[in-house]
Amino acid sequence: MSATTLPGLRTAEQTTPVVRRRRLGPGKPIRFGAALGPLLVLVLWSIGSATGRLDQRVLSAPWTVVTTAGDLIADGRLQSNLWTSTQRAFIGLGLGVVLGVALALLSGLSRIGEALLDGPIQIKRAIPSLALLPLLILWLGIGESMKIVTILLGVFVPIYLHTHNGLRTIDSRYVELAQTVGLSQWDFIRRVVLPGALPGFLLGLRFAVTGAWLSLVVVEQINSTSGIGYMMELARTYGQTDIIIVGLVLYGVLGLLSDGAVRLIQRRALSWRRTLAS
Repeated sequence: MSATTLPGLRTAEQTTPVVRRRRLGPGKPIRFGAALGPLLVLVLWSIGSATGRLDQRVLSAPWTVVTTAGDLIADGRLQSNLWTSTQRAFIGLGLGVVLGVALALLSGLSRIGEALLDGPIQIKRAIPSLALLPLLILWLGIGESMKIVTILLGVFVPIYLHTHNGLRTIDSRYVELAQTVGLSQWDFIRRVVLPGALPGFLLGLRFAVTGAWLSLVVVEQINSTSGIGYMMELARTYGQTDIIIVGLVLYGVLGLLSDGAVRLIQRRALSWRRTLAS
């Protein structure tokens, strides 16, 4: 048959339908996507308040909360309590991170260290930090030390668990390569161990940041004289729902911003990894 085709006829290539490959995975990142969920909650809250579905005595309207926050800022109470709470959270977080990383290194790089440390830490993991409050109050009183230690206990466990897991999942080929090239113990830790454990550490840090704010919410409502929790507890005594909502919104915003900061560090520090999220 001639290479030319008769009019009205198509070749096999022309009749074969073009199959478009479906894109798998979550797709491209949405700009300001992290704000969509909180914005939806705010819209629903506003609609419920405007239509009367939400009782103002139970849940104050968003505009009432904004007005109350403005009044608290004007008399300086909000800034003072916010600064106190932020200090407590970050001191406890910093100490918990240092303790968690140190214990993870001791346990992850030594079988003896793992035998001595991992069991007690797993026991602590099964006991909520807030369940230890009665003992901490007996041992440390109701001052700042008790509050910082409570936050520390809520922080170091996720740091330890995820960093330890990151250490134990380092590819053994890297360890063999380090032995082949004759790296010292310090160079091995700096060039192999720390980069290999970084993904696990950053994941643990996200849990730790949340744990710090959760612990802070509780300890600030126990015989405190300052802080957002103290402001909320005082408002509960006088039935000031709007101030309680201001405190809750502040805790939520601080937690969201802290988690966002850790996620940003995570993306920058682990930009070399090609994952589904990227």
